[in-house]
Amino acid sequence: MKTIKTIQAISLATFFSISGCANACLTSESESNDTEATADLGLCSNTTVAGNLSRNDTDWFEFEMNSDGTINISLDHHSRDDFDWDLYRSSGSAVASGASSSVPETGSYQGTAGTYFLKLSRYSGRGWYDLTVTFDQGGSGGGGGGSDCGYGSRPSVPSGLSHWLTGSSADSCANLQSGDGAALLMGGGSDVDASFSNRVRPHVGTGVDTVILRTSGSDGYNDYLMGLMQADSVETLLVDTRNLANSDYVEWVVQSAEFVFIAGGDQSDYLNQWQGTKLQTALQSVFDKGGVIGGTSAGMALMASSIYDPDGISGAVSDEVVTDFCHQTINFSGGFVSLPMLTNSLTDTHFAERDRLGRSTVFMGHHSNSHYSISADENSAIFVTANGSGVVDGGGAVYVLREQTSTQRTQLQCGQPVIYEDVLRVKLQSSDTYNFNTHNHTGSASSFSIDGRNNNFYTPTNPY
Repeated sequence: MKTIKTIQAISLATFFSISGCANACLTSESESNDTEATADLGLCSNTTVAGNLSRNDTDWFEFEMNSDGTINISLDHHSRDDFDWDLYRSSGSAVASGASSSVPETGSYQGTAGTYFLKLSRYSGRGWYDLTVTFDQGGSGGGGGGSDCGYGSRPSVPSGLSHWLTGSSADSCANLQSGDGAALLMGGGSDVDASFSNRVRPHVGTGVDTVILRTSGSDGYNDYLMGLMQADSVETLLVDTRNLANSDYVEWVVQSAEFVFIAGGDQSDYLNQWQGTKLQTALQSVFDKGGVIGGTSAGMALMASSIYDPDGISGAVSDEVVTDFCHQTINFSGGFVSLPMLTNSLTDTHFAERDRLGRSTVFMGHHSNSHYSISADENSAIFVTANGSGVVDGGGAVYVLREQTSTQRTQLQCGQPVIYEDVLRVKLQSSDTYNFNTHNHTGSASSFSIDGRNNNFYTPTNPY
């Protein structure tokens, strides 16, 4: 007969749940997991776990099934070995076993919601195995708080929060890889369908929870992204005060999501209302656990490591800022989220449409020569993964501006026209790629210069 887990083991499980570690799917066993009390946590449905069985070794795993259904177990291993498995509830003897000589060793069990333990053992042989278990890990449905994927129950909606929910209110528990987050940078104007359906959806999977953040507007993204993402839910939050940004409800909805997208608007307003709040911390946690964060227009601005922040001043215009390096419309704030693959990045949007190459270049001049600008046209986007690899979608272009060996900061002084020579411009169009770690790319590269003493301050005249 099995015994119920010790208090020490239960406390360990509680710690993992609170810390968020349980949300990262286990992909390899960790010793010592030789007893039920030391069972590996974080077993996710349909996610293969690699392990090894040696002499006198058993491996234990724990998982939670959220509703009644079938548990399917597959234990693959070398054909010369004979490994077995036993499935248990939190107390009692095994409810199912796989103890034949088959490779893989498979079986199923019709179970009820609750905690399960799986023991792997060797009848003969020793070596590697691949364990895959499928079970209902999704939400148990319905309103009244939703299910718990490690974040607790859905809090009550605070007074004054406008929000629109399409789909299930239950938390859908997705299989993300911690440290494998990604960012979607979109240039404004028409949204790019392919970025959502061909980039974000394969990264986070279908049936996930998507959140739209904004300080004004309504629910225009809900039905649109519900279809493109094949989502479990899309919820728009209109978070227009710091009190709302610090509410438990906003924190819960954001941190439990797999994809969070910031709509267009005013990045200064976003920073004023969201900087230093629970919302900011929750947004970072989505990227850190392997989800996707991003935005369009002002939302894209927040993805930079240094953010252009006019904060109540008219937006910078190219033909004005090139005449004075320290023009009054130029102001920056520190990064809102930490995206290691985009360290030293600046961003700009509505790029060719509003002739923003001049201002983007001047923005670069206010930073070190290791900084670069990701500047996107309308109807264009770039999806960047944690390893720095970016791919472009849409009908416009995405430009990367940066200094090269021949670049000269000839005149970058306050009160003086800007003279900035031989800056590298890489133009990326649909399907082009750019690696922000190595700067390798498939786009078209050329050089341009700016001389703010001239009416036609670009060389060549059309640097786009």
